[in-house]
Order: sequence, then structure tokens, then C-alpha cells
Amino acid sequence: MTTLYGIPNCDTVKKARAWLNEHGVAHSFHDFKKQGVPEAALDQWLAAAGWETLVNRKGTTWRGLDEATRAAVVDNPSARVVLLLHPSLIKRPVVGWADGSVSAGFDPEDWDTMLDLPR
Repeated sequence: MTTLYGIPNCDTVKKARAWLNEHGVAHSFHDFKKQGVPEAALDQWLAAAGWETLVNRKGTTWRGLDEATRAAVVDNPSARVVLLLHPSLIKRPVVGWADGSVSAGFDPEDWDTMLDLPR
């Protein structure tokens, strides 16, 4: 089963959930705020996508971190620590697809291609 991870009030997550529903993709939703960030899943995401993809360096949470913390995020292990402390730093949504692949962010065209949907 496909699992979408994120925060329910995030506009991008809302769009992604609507897209999945519109395209008939069965999925579950994992709420970072209520359920936390699953550490084993985070390790998979970092291995598959890398810290550069997962850390949202454009958001207010990143800008709110002190300079030393931002400068210390240089690889998967250092990003893991910060992402667990600040789940809002994770680029949303993260999707664990039914085939075992992982994506971060929402791009309808990429999702169409990945799921081999007609355009």
C-alpha cells in the first residue's frame, strides 16, 4: 500500500492527497504532528532520496534554526538528527509507494509518469 507522510494542514499535502484520491490510488496517511516521524522510514527515505532532497531549506522552519544548526546539516546522519527534532523540516509530502520507491514533494507530472497513468 502507498503511504503519504506529512502534515494535514499543509497545502501541498492537501493537493497530493486529493490527487491520489482523484486517480484512485489507495493510500494511507501518516500525520507527522500526531504520529511523529517513523525513524525506520526516515532511514529508508534518507537512503533512497538523500538529505538534500528531504530537508526543506526554503521553509520558515529552516530559516528559524540558528546558523550553527543549519551549518551542521551536511550529510544523512546530521540531517536525520535535525529532521527528527523538527519534522516540519521534511519536504512534504514524502510518499512510500506500493512498489517500495520513495518520493518527496508533489509533482503531478512525475507522479503520472511513475504510476504510468494516461495523460
